[in-house]
Amino acid sequence: MSGFISSFIDILFNVLFYAILARVLISWIDPMGNMKVTQILSDITEPIVAPLRRVLPPLGMLDLSPMVAMILVQVLHSLILNAIH
Repeated sequence: MSGFISSFIDILFNVLFYAILARVLISWIDPMGNMKVTQILSDITEPIVAPLRRVLPPLGMLDLSPMVAMILVQVLHSLILNAIH
């Protein structure tokens, strides 16, 4: 059972990490968010990124909230997996 839970958590956090990364990369191609894939990525990642965006100070046109979200996802991933084992 622990193996299943570890695998599930591993997959979940990897999907979140890569969804945030994909959102950043696709924002360079579709900055207005008109593509369906951009909207799907936004739906997946916005609950994680939006609270960070409210807390982090703006740096001009640079949004650091996705990078901070990716770091937090990795840290939480490690903490949860270490707690399970």
